[in-house]
Amino acid sequence: MINPDDIRLFSIVNADGTEVILSNLGAGIVSVIVPDRDGKLADVVLGYRDPADYEADGPCMGKVPGRFANRIAAGRFTLDGKTYELAINNGPNHLHGGPGPQTFANRLWEAEEVPEGIRFSLDSPDGDAGYPGALHVEALYSWSDDHRLTLRLTATAEAPTVVNLTNHAYFNLKGEEQGDVTGHRLRLHASHYLSTDPTLIPQGAPAPVAGTPMDFREPKTLGRDLKADFPALNYGKGYDNCFVVDEWEEGLVQPVAVLTDPDSGRRLTVCTDAPGIQVYTGNWLEGCPVSKSGKAYHDYDGVALECQAFPDSPNRPDFPFKPLRPGETYVNTIVFAFTCV
Repeated sequence: MINPDDIRLFSIVNADGTEVILSNLGAGIVSVIVPDRDGKLADVVLGYRDPADYEADGPCMGKVPGRFANRIAAGRFTLDGKTYELAINNGPNHLHGGPGPQTFANRLWEAEEVPEGIRFSLDSPDGDAGYPGALHVEALYSWSDDHRLTLRLTATAEAPTVVNLTNHAYFNLKGEEQGDVTGHRLRLHASHYLSTDPTLIPQGAPAPVAGTPMDFREPKTLGRDLKADFPALNYGKGYDNCFVVDEWEEGLVQPVAVLTDPDSGRRLTVCTDAPGIQVYTGNWLEGCPVSKSGKAYHDYDGVALECQAFPDSPNRPDFPFKPLRPGETYVNTIVFAFTCV
């Protein structure tokens, strides 16, 4: 168990007084406070009243999971001819780096204030949670005067390993205490998605979204097709699917998602250099710890837009993924840009 006294919160305030609050527990986003079209401020990120509740929560609220975010089939992968076994913690699969203290999301990171913002760092030894190679990870957050929260995730390794890092914040642009997000409108720069088996492991080649409930190429509400009788939605009780970024180029940061709340006018544009974005509509938020506002969260009260490599990439040589080797640097850049319409 983590000593609650060791949990530290960091505030970044920009020129107009809007604020981001971060935590060294899981290198997490705790709050993002931004104005609506009328200038009214609200916290648009879900979170808990008690900072200690972030330690072992199911939703991975606002944190950075690792070493490998998302799922690895059967908790097993082969690298350079050797097979590695990982903990099974999501049906028959490995999820977000493992259960409890195995995942980076449930660890205390080193933290320091730097000119760009707040930098968190974590050292993971060889064999940690079953993964090979000692790894050094950094998460650098910056908050600009035009309400752009930039996260630059980097990692270096002393031996070949696999890495997939992201942030797992849940957004509700009405305000974190204002109910579900089914009325939010989402547009994705993605004409394909990864169809999966019932345990959410990708199967076959990316599938076209055209003619399916997975089509967000034009804006539509999250709730319009949320309950559609479609395998991808039946498996996860809503959206929990990886979409393939169109025209992806390694190292190119580009817009991949636009989320809008018509009532408040708040708009979130997500940019990344990752090849995929996992859209998760908070299908299992019921029963999580008490919220910052003292209320209980319910299913669909927030949506996570997780920029990352494709699930099960270490087992799929056809996916745009490569192991991290000594002398190389893993980079995933994510920008959450907040504006109003």
